[in-house]
Amino acid sequence: MLKRVFVAPDPGRVRLRFAARAVFGIGSAVVLCGLAGHSLIGAVAGGLAALLTLFTVTDATVRGQAVTTALLPAVGLPVLAAAALLHDHPVARDLAFLAVVGAGVYARRWGPRGHSLGVFGFMTYFVAQFLHATTDRLPELYAAVLLSVLTAATVRFGVWCYERRLPPAPVPAPPGGSGLARVTTRQAIQATAGAGFALVVGQLVSGQRWYWAVGATWWIFVNTTSRGETLVRGFRRVLGTVIGIGLGLLVALPLDGAVLPTVLILAVCVFGIFYTAAVSYTWMMLCVTLLAELLYGLLGVLDPGLLALRFLETGVGAVGAMLAVLLVLPVTTHTVTDGWILRALHGVRACTAEAAARLAGDPHADPAPRAAELEQLLGRVRLSVAPLVHPLNPMLGRKRRARRVLALLDDCASEIRGLVTVAADPEASHDTRLTIACRRVETAVEALTGGALTGGVPADPLRENPATPVPPRAPVPVLASAPALAHLHGLERALTELAAPLRRVILLPPTPAALPDQQTGPLV
Repeated sequence: MLKRVFVAPDPGRVRLRFAARAVFGIGSAVVLCGLAGHSLIGAVAGGLAALLTLFTVTDATVRGQAVTTALLPAVGLPVLAAAALLHDHPVARDLAFLAVVGAGVYARRWGPRGHSLGVFGFMTYFVAQFLHATTDRLPELYAAVLLSVLTAATVRFGVWCYERRLPPAPVPAPPGGSGLARVTTRQAIQATAGAGFALVVGQLVSGQRWYWAVGATWWIFVNTTSRGETLVRGFRRVLGTVIGIGLGLLVALPLDGAVLPTVLILAVCVFGIFYTAAVSYTWMMLCVTLLAELLYGLLGVLDPGLLALRFLETGVGAVGAMLAVLLVLPVTTHTVTDGWILRALHGVRACTAEAAARLAGDPHADPAPRAAELEQLLGRVRLSVAPLVHPLNPMLGRKRRARRVLALLDDCASEIRGLVTVAADPEASHDTRLTIACRRVETAVEALTGGALTGGVPADPLRENPATPVPPRAPVPVLASAPALAHLHGLERALTELAAPLRRVILLPPTPAALPDQQTGPLV
């Protein structure tokens, strides 16, 4: 797990910049809230608003990010007002919370902006429960949230806008469809049902901290599509929470709210949340749990009983999410996995085609954005395949094939990164051998996908299909010793070897609930 976090590829040091900017932006927001005279509760609300502003906005362009950021208060402030007004009316408060859960998940159908606004709306309602917000506190909370969103936006788009120097990385959308065939619709129903279970059972466990269970259910649904993904994410959330509680006993509890060391460790937690989010949900939840414990320490309510209660409520939320995905409109793992693998293969082809154009002398061709998109797609493949490679998966043959597919796709990504670097060198342009080699790779992808470049879903690629064996291909000759040709040779080799574990013979017609659409959307 340590290796996955600290050795994972970080092209352009994007994760490092993401995390460092978050610490600076959130720290600036909290300091300004303090200078503005806000209380500790106002500063906490402001810091969390800044965290959400920097974490949830995932539009592909800086302009899109700015528009989404500007819309956050339009969603968050009314939700905050509703939570405060309903604070003393438990039934109405709970029903409103479930409505916010359903609306927040359903909003993902509108891509990254809908996802960001949905997350911000849910978390605003959650934070209102966390801080026990009432109507008399609304003016201060409004001012703190607005000041913090503005501060985070100033850091993101003015002081530290590294995105302007990097190619945009459009993130894959969740699967499309219509009606109950649309995954976002199914997930909205599932999340509401799971949150309802968590809310009822969570209140039986604790009348004060029940919202932890609802929050656990919500975040397990974020960034998942199939039931297998959700089950694995639930396991990882509980694991991260348990480790975080252990650290809380060693770190947060002895500090007992001491301001200076608590603030320093809070900064480390913020960095950890942002740095690990893309590579390890367990590590991210460890950091989130420790951050929550430190905040409770500052508020003067942290004790061992509270830590035990957090574990229980997290378990209730995980059970709610698992029951929902198993019993309410389930989406199978293999249908979702097929679509993401197909899109990743098309991403390899698109990168290679763009590199071919660049190497042929087209000054407008730029494979870098395509490579960034491929990294996002491969991340989505890893997430969808996670249930198949999980240690508890009893299907050993399918687990081996899934691991082989991931390893070969990682090889493809590595070769693509090298090819993009070479293509950016003007000296490599106008080489006919490179252009021909790029075409060979495109042909290999077409052969692997059955020639389906715009649609179609493979038969479950990680299942045995002994009745239709894949015919062997001729060995790929060594192309040349030049770096670009070596990358292309490695890419063609990986694609050739993918034929066996994918067991690709027939393309089935696309199914709306299984095939990811071609728009962009959120990963977080």
